Amino acid sequence: MSQESAAPAPTRSSERIVAIDLLRGFALLGILIMNIQGFAMPAAAYSNPTVYGDLSGANRWVWTLSHIFADQKFMTIFSLLFGAGILLMTEKLDARGQRAWTVHYRRTFWLLIIGLAHAYLLWTGDILVFYALCGFWVYWLRKLRPGLQVALGLLVLSIPAILSLGMNLTMQYMPPETLQELRADWRPAAETIQAEITAYRGGWLAQMAPRVARSAEFHTFGLLFWGLWRAGGLMLIGMALYRWGVLTGSRARGFYSGMAALGFAIGLPIVITGVVQNFARGWTMEFSRFGLGEQANYWGSLFVSAAYIGLLMLFARTRALSWLQDALAAVGRTALTNYLLQTVLATAVFYGHGLGLFGSVERVGQIGIVAAIWAVQLVVSPLWLRRYRFGPLEWLWRSLTYWRLQPMRARL
Repeated sequence: MSQESAAPAPTRSSERIVAIDLLRGFALLGILIMNIQGFAMPAAAYSNPTVYGDLSGANRWVWTLSHIFADQKFMTIFSLLFGAGILLMTEKLDARGQRAWTVHYRRTFWLLIIGLAHAYLLWTGDILVFYALCGFWVYWLRKLRPGLQVALGLLVLSIPAILSLGMNLTMQYMPPETLQELRADWRPAAETIQAEITAYRGGWLAQMAPRVARSAEFHTFGLLFWGLWRAGGLMLIGMALYRWGVLTGSRARGFYSGMAALGFAIGLPIVITGVVQNFARGWTMEFSRFGLGEQANYWGSLFVSAAYIGLLMLFARTRALSWLQDALAAVGRTALTNYLLQTVLATAVFYGHGLGLFGSVERVGQIGIVAAIWAVQLVVSPLWLRRYRFGPLEWLWRSLTYWRLQPMRARL
């Protein structure tokens, strides 16, 4: 065997698992339903919808349906798939007798760099930094038995819930200034919100101060109290689901039907109850941020995500709407490029270096913009892959990972 053929190389098109690409494309498009609020409105409105914007009539329905069917659901699927992707890559390298850890850590390091650039130069809602940092440690647990991975994943996943409830229980003992800071973050003053709007309606340099501050907060407190455990725990579970064949479409039809039915039957009532109670309690910080109002969607989203996976695996088996399946799979194959493209397009609409509509588009209008971006990505992604093997950023990421330029042109 030649040195070149023995060198690690990215997965060939013929080796790809279509079901995983389809699921990744579905999750990539779905996550924009929630991210659009982060692009379009002050940051606090993402967690507390009463902070900013109209919340009546159609706008209330848009927020409610988005929360029930999208919030944390697509991030959950992405995290599961990231864990599966670690196994998919390293198992092939291990089977060839190659050093999987060197490729994995180069790959993860460059994802971290891309994520940091995305967060501090473009948009504070980046999730790639969390995935990279979690990828550094979950790698060493990839060879555990699947059942143990699920048990450990659930344990890790419970940490943010425990921390949040702990905050609720200890709130009465906090210094008044600490409590005031928490309340100001949950329900910012009008002048704070206006300053954020003014900054993001300004040019790129004017946006830097709030963007850097919010990203730094997200990568410290957000990481330690939420992201490291939520994403990491789900990655471990994703490894187990991959090895059990759940994410590859390998299980029986009845398995996926039951998965969808049970996921919706358990998850939707939990999430809906949380929505009803949050509004009934007036979206107080104690209940909706550090209490049961937050816990409902945190846990209920896991079941709804499982239902989506079941439905997508059934959909993939039918080959119904084959054009849509092919388009979703193409979006999934170019997920990194499409994820950052969503940021480029959305910030061009809402930020001051573009149309400057930040804070002026209500939730109904935001969904219209989501649909337009979806249309672009579903059309452009398959057209791109007819000519090229990778998306532009996938090509860059792979070239950096494997220390050599990858062939870009698709084989005709």
